[in-house]
Amino acid sequence: MPVLPVFSTTRTQIAGIPVEDLARQFGTPTYVYDAAIILERLSDLAAFDHVRYAQKACSNLAVLDLLRRHGALVDAVSAGEIHRALAAGYKADADGSATAPPIVYTADVFDSEALDLCVEHNIHANCGSPEMIEQLGRRAPGRAITLRINPGFGHGHSRKTNTGGDQSKHGIWHEQIGHCLEIASRYGIVVSGVHMHIGSGTDLEHLSQVCAAMEKSVAEVGASVTSISAGGGLPTVYRQGDSYVDLSAHFGLWNALRKRIEERFGHKISLEIEPGRYLVAESGFLVAEIRAVKRQGAHLFYLLDAGFNNLARPILYGSHHPMSIVPRDDTVRAERTVIVGGPLCESGDIFTQTEGGFVSPRDLPEAEVGQLLVIECAGAYGFVMGSNYNSRPLAAEVLVQAGRANLIRRRQSFEDMIRGEVIPG
Repeated sequence: MPVLPVFSTTRTQIAGIPVEDLARQFGTPTYVYDAAIILERLSDLAAFDHVRYAQKACSNLAVLDLLRRHGALVDAVSAGEIHRALAAGYKADADGSATAPPIVYTADVFDSEALDLCVEHNIHANCGSPEMIEQLGRRAPGRAITLRINPGFGHGHSRKTNTGGDQSKHGIWHEQIGHCLEIASRYGIVVSGVHMHIGSGTDLEHLSQVCAAMEKSVAEVGASVTSISAGGGLPTVYRQGDSYVDLSAHFGLWNALRKRIEERFGHKISLEIEPGRYLVAESGFLVAEIRAVKRQGAHLFYLLDAGFNNLARPILYGSHHPMSIVPRDDTVRAERTVIVGGPLCESGDIFTQTEGGFVSPRDLPEAEVGQLLVIECAGAYGFVMGSNYNSRPLAAEVLVQAGRANLIRRRQSFEDMIRGEVIPG
């Protein structure tokens, strides 16, 4: 099991490089990723036959390339993510011979471009609706697919991250498996795999329920199944007192299920896991500058040059992120109870809030305008959810590897931002 991090309210370096140096070289706000942490988390999952990275968590080409070179497969949830995977060096399964497709397209619908790409490049489809099977069958009969099953229940740290149950749009409802098999048979499509993912932060109690539901679904699909996917949802540590799931027990549940399926069908079953957040969350740091220290009645605010246009998780889910101040000298500063917010013309632009928009002040060292504040564990669903709200540019991204900081995305310029906009003549 990974060693639990110890969070501090002060920080001087990221991956061995002084934070001040990173800010001086790349400006703020900037996302900084520690490659060593990504690879450490990947190695945690080595017991599984295949680790398939859910790139929606952090899809920079350099991150995809890093994971590809260290053996991870990749999941794509859009045409754009298929293009990203190909651009990062993942190969399409052109002849359908791969035992584990390098790229899998997982979705509940095909838009026209995604369907074209899956047909053209023989991208394996993990189908979340009967309509996907029908649409692929018309264009490319005889293909192999995976069914993403909604088992009728879910789990998540927020209702917005729960991907199972009858209030979730995701997956094929478990009672519709027979209907989907009829569609597949009509087009000669082989259901070679079953995938099940119920949401984020899955614990062992819920996991045992998932395994039971998976076993039932696989039995209904039949002996054409050669792979099962455990999905993602592995919890990440964001605060003192959080814990990782017991990965040996996690694997043990899935491996025992795999063995039962192998005994039932008499052939080997490949076992995949599909982490996103788990691989990259802890690697990411959003470096920002404090631009105002202001008192509003009883409350003290640190206002940054980064807002929810850079990191939306707090306003979306009330997510907690560790924060640290970069000290200017060796002086130990007393802590103050502060609210940390951004520059946006929006009352919800607050990083220290809980779900529902309730402000939750944080104890941080006394700081001044011009000092740096680091929002930690921000590598997952950080940059990828960025926007140009208030016409603010997207942040830069930096990957630190072997002691070297590499710019992997330049800061967006105003010209970049308006490219494509047209004033009619």
